[in-house]
Amino acid sequence: MTTVATTNTPRAFASCESCYAAGRLVGVWIDAVDAADTTAEQIHAGSGVDPVAEGCEEFVCMDTDNMPTTGEPSLEEAARWGEIYEEVGDEQWSALCAWVRSGSYIAEGDTDFPCVSDFEEAYAGCWDSFRDYAFELAEDIGLFEGLDSEHVAVRYFDWDSWIRDLEMDHSVERDGHGGVYIFRSL
Repeated sequence: MTTVATTNTPRAFASCESCYAAGRLVGVWIDAVDAADTTAEQIHAGSGVDPVAEGCEEFVCMDTDNMPTTGEPSLEEAARWGEIYEEVGDEQWSALCAWVRSGSYIAEGDTDFPCVSDFEEAYAGCWDSFRDYAFELAEDIGLFEGLDSEHVAVRYFDWDSWIRDLEMDHSVERDGHGGVYIFRSL
């Protein structure tokens, strides 16, 4: 059931509530996508505690890793994060987590889970800086198409103001490696 984790795989520590109340920390780290299906046998494996004899029937998530939220979600909520991870893939998981942490993400219906299709529409990539993104965008949209470099509109264009105004329509989050994730406001 548990696979080898990549650095981004969201994981949950599924634990037995009865054992915890008795002063024993009994549990297992699992990929979040599998959290809701965790069995008493998996949780108690190697602990020396017989889950049937101890009456261990309630399981909780006591910790998480590589999730965009803090706290202790239910095992079902952890599993939903795992499903979202599988939907966006390992390559974009860090960006989605940054989008959620920014607080400017769009949630699915009446949940707190991000809408993946809106993430895909909003995500403009990871850049060294917002300024680099803005210069590339200006080229992509043909901001000065048809004008030579000596044209008055090109020579006197106020890049700083344009970039500052453009940033108002985006959310920018640090990527932890010196760059930034950029998200268009939808």
